[in-house]
Amino acid sequence: MDNKLTPEEQSKDRYFAQLSKIAEEMIDEHGKDFAMGALVMAAQWIAKNQIGPQEEIKH
Repeated sequence: MDNKLTPEEQSKDRYFAQLSKIAEEMIDEHGKDFAMGALVMAAQWIAKNQIGPQEEIKH
């Protein structure tokens, strides 16, 4: 059986590794609750197509 990853699978693995690293950094610096909240918010932004530069909020 050939267990070689496809280029797409290799790319996805790289992204999972990057996510893992940033999650560990957020946990180390700000704790688990912050890291989970930030990742959930990112998922919500993706779901709502709100990824990308946002206009600066003026108060």
